Amino acid sequence: MFQIFRNSNSSRIQVSEFILMGFPGIHSWQHWLSLPLALLYVLALIANTLIVTVIYQEASLHQPMYHFLGILAIVDMGLATTIMPKILAILWFNDNNISLPECFAQMYAIHCFVAMESGIFVCMALDRYVAICRPLRYSSIVTESFVVKATVFMAFRNFVAPMSVPVLAAQRNYCSQNKIEHCLCSNLGVTSLACDDRKINSINQLFLAWTLMGSDLALIMISYALILRSVMKLNSAEAASKALSTCTSHLILIFFFYTVIVVMSITHSVGMRIPLIPVLLNVLHNVIPPALNPMVYALKNKELKQGLYKVLRLDVKGG
Repeated sequence: MFQIFRNSNSSRIQVSEFILMGFPGIHSWQHWLSLPLALLYVLALIANTLIVTVIYQEASLHQPMYHFLGILAIVDMGLATTIMPKILAILWFNDNNISLPECFAQMYAIHCFVAMESGIFVCMALDRYVAICRPLRYSSIVTESFVVKATVFMAFRNFVAPMSVPVLAAQRNYCSQNKIEHCLCSNLGVTSLACDDRKINSINQLFLAWTLMGSDLALIMISYALILRSVMKLNSAEAASKALSTCTSHLILIFFFYTVIVVMSITHSVGMRIPLIPVLLNVLHNVIPPALNPMVYALKNKELKQGLYKVLRLDVKGG
């Protein structure tokens, strides 16, 4: 379990693996959570695969808004797959051990996919802003090239910026404790086991949260404030309702995504007394949106719903 690392100046004992304990406080019956979590994971994979298939096959859905939705579906599958196989292995087979490189890799992947999801929400908000506030210029601004450039930029930003998280975590000295009261390798959960000063890790986590998630949320709020102002100027109530209806599903997803992040931040201090709460919220935040997003869009978007019916070869008369 322990390895000795030597350098030119000193030697130190370092743990060679972590033990993910699962859900704190309910270890004796936490395996019962495996069924709902497994169902959510399967639902996320099936639903998002259907969304991507429908968008790819239906020519009428080859529009920027749906391209972003397809990218969001792929990101959602990646996020859920990053954590769920290991969680289910813990709950079903007591496979609690995870090597340090695997743990740091999972930590990095989680940050990448969460940041990427936030970035795609920004792209979708900007798309709706141009469509509603600058409708005559929409086709010239939001082009195929715009979608590609926006996606590449977000991918580059969200794959490069989080690199500091696992790199800094790997610099810590884990010399005594290796049991993580969590079912995934969260940055704070892992670095809390370090024997040396982890202040730089906390500062970096806070910096990334404000620069990535904070700036994304600010851009989304500005976009929808401008959209609301533009809609308020419309003379027709029907036109205003139609304009806002195209944003409803997007707003539902954004509200859930960022609300849970805020709640997780607030409950972090409570987690010292009730550690199950932040752990459970963390897991649910990484698995519920991937399962929820496709259903919200399929239910609220008529074109996507019709495309889904076609792919599934269902009768759409009267629909």
